[in-house]
Amino acid sequence: MRRIGTTLKKRLQAVGAALKSNGGFSFIEIMIVVVIIGILSVLVVPRFMGITDKAKVAAAKQQISSFGIALNQYYLDNGNYPTTEQGLTALVQKPGTEPLPQNYSEKGYLEKKQIPKDPWGRDFIYKSPGEHGNDYEIYCLGADGKEGGEGINAEIKSWE
Repeated sequence: MRRIGTTLKKRLQAVGAALKSNGGFSFIEIMIVVVIIGILSVLVVPRFMGITDKAKVAAAKQQISSFGIALNQYYLDNGNYPTTEQGLTALVQKPGTEPLPQNYSEKGYLEKKQIPKDPWGRDFIYKSPGEHGNDYEIYCLGADGKEGGEGINAEIKSWE
């Protein structure tokens, strides 16, 4: 047992001597690495943030377009669009209020049988008839969830 302890002690002393001879990194070298990482994070992170925001806007536009296709199929089958009160839910569940659909598809009009949320986790807003002269209008409020705004905070609308 004593022999193992002596051998282990000699090996630890050898490792310690090797580390001392290498000297490790100097404070200046460590600071240079920290500064380089800081500069990279300042330049790279905002670019990735912008890509994420643009992807969410594109996803919202795509979802609104998908709603439009489903609403047009609903119209072809039933002769009218769902009312504001019936909402987008009419695309996955047969409305029970007037005007009742006459030829409602048993499968509904959306593949997943649920109304997706916008990319920020909120409901899309649906109006029929629309307030801008359209048969229907669908929009979401953008990243900030408020009316108005610019860039990613602007509403994403079916009529623009």
